[in-house]
Amino acid sequence: MQNPKYLEIDNLYYSGLIVVNYYREQSDILLKSLIETNINMNISIFYEKQDSFKIIKDLTYHIGNVGVELKESNQNREDIDIAAFTYNDAKYIRKEIQVNNEEIYFLYIYINLYAEDIQKLEYYLNKIEGIMQSKGMQTRRANFRQEELFLSCLPIMQNHEMIKEAARRNILTSGLLSTYPFISSTIFDQDGIFIGTNIYNNSLVFINRYDNQKYKNANICIFGTSGAGKSFYTKLLILRYKLLGISQYIIDPEREYNHLCETLKGTQIKIGPNSKTYINILEIRQESIEDGESGYLATKIGKLIGFFNLIFGELNEEEKALMEEKIIQTYKSKNISFDDKSLYKEIRKNRNIKREFKGPKEMPLLEDLYFILGKDEKTKKFKTKLIPFVKGSMKFFNQYTNIELNNDLIVADIYDLGEDNLKYGMYLFTDIFWDKIKENRNKKKAIYLDEIWRLIGVTSNKEVASFIYKIFKTIRKYSGSSVAITQDISDIFSLENGTYGRSILNNSSIKTFFALEEENIKILSEFTNLSEKEKVEIKSLKKGECLMFVGEDHILTKIESSKLEKEILEGGRENKKSYNSE
Repeated sequence: MQNPKYLEIDNLYYSGLIVVNYYREQSDILLKSLIETNINMNISIFYEKQDSFKIIKDLTYHIGNVGVELKESNQNREDIDIAAFTYNDAKYIRKEIQVNNEEIYFLYIYINLYAEDIQKLEYYLNKIEGIMQSKGMQTRRANFRQEELFLSCLPIMQNHEMIKEAARRNILTSGLLSTYPFISSTIFDQDGIFIGTNIYNNSLVFINRYDNQKYKNANICIFGTSGAGKSFYTKLLILRYKLLGISQYIIDPEREYNHLCETLKGTQIKIGPNSKTYINILEIRQESIEDGESGYLATKIGKLIGFFNLIFGELNEEEKALMEEKIIQTYKSKNISFDDKSLYKEIRKNRNIKREFKGPKEMPLLEDLYFILGKDEKTKKFKTKLIPFVKGSMKFFNQYTNIELNNDLIVADIYDLGEDNLKYGMYLFTDIFWDKIKENRNKKKAIYLDEIWRLIGVTSNKEVASFIYKIFKTIRKYSGSSVAITQDISDIFSLENGTYGRSILNNSSIKTFFALEEENIKILSEFTNLSEKEKVEIKSLKKGECLMFVGEDHILTKIESSKLEKEILEGGRENKKSYNSE
C-alpha cells in the first residue's frame, strides 16, 4: 500500500469510514440522508445476534458492581454522571430483554466512497462526515485499514476482524429499525415502463400506471413551463405504451405529435378550414353507450348542451330547456327519438332482415338545427351565433363524418382552428375519443388532453368541465387513463374557484411537475401537499427533470431516453423510415 488514506483500483480511488458511535437514542432513520445523496458509495451493515442468557448474566453483574460504586463513591467524582448513565442503560437493556422479549445485537456500519480523483474523494469524505455528524453518528477514517474496509463492503459477507473492534456497538431489536437501508424514494413497479432515474440516488424508476392494485387510477397530470420537457416526456410515454399495444388518443392543439404519429403508423385527423376530414358534432355513434345500456339521445343531448355553452356562452336554465327542445326536434326530423330502436334501420338481404345502426349521412347536421332555431323568436339569437359554423369560416363543422377510427394511435390535429376556436375542436374530439374509450372495458387505452386548461378553465363552462371531470373520475372502470397536460397552471384553477382543476388533480394517481415559475408554484401549492423543500426544487429543476407524485411517494426524477427514442421523438432520423412497433 503506497498511501494509508485510500486505495487505487481500476483508475478509481476508494476511501472508507467506520461508524464508531451513535446518539444514545435515535428517532430517525440513520442512513436516509446518505442514501438520498448522489455520492458514489457502498454501505455495509452487519448484525451479530448475541446470546441473551449470557448478556443478562453480564448485565446483572455490571449493574451490581456499578450500583455499589454509585452508593459508596464521592458524588464529586468526574465520572459519576457517566457511571449513572451506564447503570441506567444496563437496567433498561436487561428489562427489554427479560420483559419485552427483545434480542440484542452487535451492530457494525462501514461506508466506502469512491471517485475518479483524490480531490473529489476528499470532498465526498468531508461531506459524508458532516452529514453523519448532523445525524448523531461519529465516524473515523479507516486509514491503514482501507483494504479491510473495502473487503468488508463487498457482497461477500466478510466482516474483517481488524475493523470490527472499532465499529461494534450494542443495539436492541427495536433499534434495528433505525438502520433500515431501503428507505429511498424509489419506484420499481412490476410490468412498468422505464421513466428515468432518481436524481438523488440514480435508482431506476419504472411505473405501471395500470396497476390497479397499487394505484387508485391510471390518470396522470403533467405540468411545466414551455421548454421544461413535458412534451418530450408525453411523447416518450406514447412511444413506450405503443410498443405494449395500448390504444392511445391524443388531442394536439399545438401540432407537436404529427411526426410521432407518422413514424408509429398512427392515424392523423385534421380539422380546419383547409382540411378534408370532417366530424359531425350531432352524430350519434353506436359506441357512445355500452352494450346493455340505453339512452342514446339523452346521452347525446347532455354533451351537446356543453358544446353549445362554448358557442353561446353560459346558458341559463330556461335557455337550456329551449335548446334541448330544438335539439329534440332536429333529431325528430331524421326520425330519431328517445327510443333507441329509432337509431337502427332494417336491411333486407334476400329473405333475411338485418338491423344496422344508422350511418353518418342519416344523422342531422348543424344546419338542420340552425333552421329550426330560426323558426322560433326565442331562439333566433342562437341561430345568429351559429352562422360561422353553418355558412362562415367554420362551416367544416357542418359536414357529415367521413373518418374511420380503427387505429390504436390517433392524433387529432386542431392547430388550424386558431387560438379562439381551439376549444371547439378539443371538445369535439374529447367526445369522440371518450366513445372509443368505452368500446371495450378489457382493453387498456389512454386519452391525452394537451392544454387542458381550455376545457376546464375560465374560457370554458361548467358543463364542459364537468364532462372532463367525469372522464377522469370514471375512466378507470374502462381500463383507461386520462392525461392532463398544461403549462398554464393559473388557468386550470380559474373556473369555479379551482373546483375542476382540483378535481382533476385529486383524481390523478400520478402527478408530474416540471420546472415552474414561482407564481405558478404558489398557486399549485394551494391545491397540493407540496413541502417547502419541494417548492424550491420545482423552481430549480433543469430541462428534463421533474418532481413526481406517484401514489404516496414523492420522487425527483430525470427523464431518460435511448438514442433511438430521441431520434424518433425529435424527428432526427435521416432516412425518415417508419418505425414499426410490431
